[in-house]
Amino acid sequence: MKFVHIADVHFDIPFTILETKDLAETRRLEQRNSFKKVIDYIKENSIPYLFICGDLYENEYIKLSTTDYINKLFETIPDTKIYIVPGNHDPYLKNSYYEKYNSWAKNVTIFKEKLEKIEDENVCIYGYGFEDFYMKRFEYENIELDKSKINILLTHGTIDGAREDEMLYNPLSLSILNNIGFDYIALGHIHKKIVDEGKNIVYPGSLISLGFDELGEHRNDSTEK
Repeated sequence: MKFVHIADVHFDIPFTILETKDLAETRRLEQRNSFKKVIDYIKENSIPYLFICGDLYENEYIKLSTTDYINKLFETIPDTKIYIVPGNHDPYLKNSYYEKYNSWAKNVTIFKEKLEKIEDENVCIYGYGFEDFYMKRFEYENIELDKSKINILLTHGTIDGAREDEMLYNPLSLSILNNIGFDYIALGHIHKKIVDEGKNIVYPGSLISLGFDELGEHRNDSTEK
């Protein structure tokens, strides 16, 4: 199967590290352009699934105009099923645009904190996200997979975190995830692209660098299984 997996776009982040408002605005326009390139790639290659694994936008700063921009791009790929997992910067709050925006495209599914399983043709998609700015623990150990299908997990969190602060953002155990046996685990939260040795647990990294400490390549991760 073909899908595109992205995360950590952080639409409308203020970019306070930049010296002027003009530079910050230029960077936000670059965010939009990078996101549009992802949508154009999906359209040109007839990709059936788009996975967005958290921090699509900044809850504190996101504008209605930006949400409209995102959604209009979603509407240009009506044959692509879009699955969004809220992260710690865009949790599914009662006053969030995930909740109060009434015009989300018909091809968009937004997961909440409770694990949800969606069966579609030859794939089972499991997803859960943040409903607050922190998620200290989630019971995922007893997930039973349908081995006759491809099984994909979408979430936003930290793999084998050691620091106390890492335990606040959906801590996950690599060994437990491997024991469950997902074919692909689509993650967000780490802004650098990270792929485990088995190539089935992936942080795609942010689309563009969001700070001076985020060096190296930034691009969407397109995967075929």
